[in-house]
Amino acid sequence: MKAVVDQDSCTGCGICVDTCPDVFEIDGDTATVTADPVPEEFEADVRQAAEDCPVEAISVE
Repeated sequence: MKAVVDQDSCTGCGICVDTCPDVFEIDGDTATVTADPVPEEFEADVRQAAEDCPVEAISVE
């Protein structure tokens, strides 16, 4: 699995980091993905972070 944060859409709210700090971090004003590919044990949390993102900036492949 791969997670991608659309830097143009991301508002840096931090919900993804709160949901899955092992895969996301805030870098400046936006979130970034720190694990590529996403380790299997974090896949459910990454999907939840994508679902919870208020601006739908996270996509999962």
